[in-house]
Amino acid sequence: MADSSFDIVNKIDRQEVDNALNQAAKEIATRYDFKNTGSKLEWSGEFGIEITSNADERALAVLDLFKDKLIKRGISLKTLEAGEPRQSGKDVKISSTITEGISQEQAKKVSKLIRDEGPKGAKVQIQGDELRVSSKSRDDLQAVMALVKEADLDFAVQFTNRR
Repeated sequence: MADSSFDIVNKIDRQEVDNALNQAAKEIATRYDFKNTGSKLEWSGEFGIEITSNADERALAVLDLFKDKLIKRGISLKTLEAGEPRQSGKDVKISSTITEGISQEQAKKVSKLIRDEGPKGAKVQIQGDELRVSSKSRDDLQAVMALVKEADLDFAVQFTNRR
């Protein structure tokens, strides 16, 4: 019998992020507490998001609103890296990025976790920005999934390509 396997990845659904951003932008445009503050939320490049407002507190409130929309859309906040508010002329801006993929050091950290604490039959291979976990036993694979879900990682993980 061939080994069963699955991949550990960090992928986001860009359409869901776009939907969350559009919902937050609509709410900013209609909410009374954001009237005449120049508050806006928009894409800045492929994975960048720019928040602009006239005060630090307003910019942080827009960021919180956007985070709420991301949570409702099922996107982990671990994929959002928000910067500190900075003065830009008379406006305050916050630059944020949506991160995707697993870096080499993060992959090594997860691989070591699985080797040290996971079932003995599970094998881990790093393949670019994802990890492939394989084992003869599907129970071992489920144990690895549970182990990775419970681990306090500083990035979001999804399990794909189950075979």
